[in-house]
Amino acid sequence: MASSNTVLMRLVASAYSIAQKAGMIVRRVIAEGDLGIVEKTCATDLQTKADRLVQMSICSSLARKFPKLTIIGEELVVWVDPLDGTKEYTEGLLDNVTVLIGIAYEGKAIAGIINQPYYNYEAGPDAVLGRTIWGVLGLGAFGFQLKEVPAGKHIITTTRSHSNKLVTDCVTAMNPDDVLRVGGAGNKIIQLIEGKASAYVFASPGCKKWDTCAPEVILHAVGGKLTDIHGNVLQYHKDVKHMNSAGVLATLRNYDYYASRVPESVKNALVP
Repeated sequence: MASSNTVLMRLVASAYSIAQKAGMIVRRVIAEGDLGIVEKTCATDLQTKADRLVQMSICSSLARKFPKLTIIGEELVVWVDPLDGTKEYTEGLLDNVTVLIGIAYEGKAIAGIINQPYYNYEAGPDAVLGRTIWGVLGLGAFGFQLKEVPAGKHIITTTRSHSNKLVTDCVTAMNPDDVLRVGGAGNKIIQLIEGKASAYVFASPGCKKWDTCAPEVILHAVGGKLTDIHGNVLQYHKDVKHMNSAGVLATLRNYDYYASRVPESVKNALVP
């Protein structure tokens, strides 16, 4: 166990450093002015030069330092999203963008790093850009100030660019006081832990394990909860289906309230 913990903390420390470097790459691509945008599957599913460069940087760095991501014969998996919120990145909504590195052990998300390359970008030309949030289950989460939405307020954060009837029906069922439509799973979890939203509701297939692994750890480390729309815990072992086909429901507090309001019609339409 001691050996496993040592390797985990080495991996977290390396991922933290790598995530900061990734944030610099994301900012550099914007500054150079050529995003190198290509469509992957449709007009809302984009890839940029930053995606490709960050993916290469993260993978090569981890491969050099940890050529065998295995601990005592048991499974350790790293889930990477080099640019979460790519569409928003191409449209200049830079505070939506994050770099995600999640670490799972025996299928459970146990450590996560979120780099927000353009944090503080609206504070003026002399502002220091970027921050890195990180967390380990059982240790805590760091790099931000934990806040909660005022009691009695129900503020939902959900997708900006991938909405449909299921998403709309589920959000409406929450009887929200306000709805925030933003990009990036990492960004939405940051909204939860910084008191801007009460629940992240995405009743649709779309986001993948690399979108949720790191953010889930940060949320769980401060007492929150992330599941699919049915309330099932997400699995992150190496052979798991990449798509979160039954959507995402996440809250910092009062998970049961939001879970109880998910319509049966939505649950029936989303197969885990």
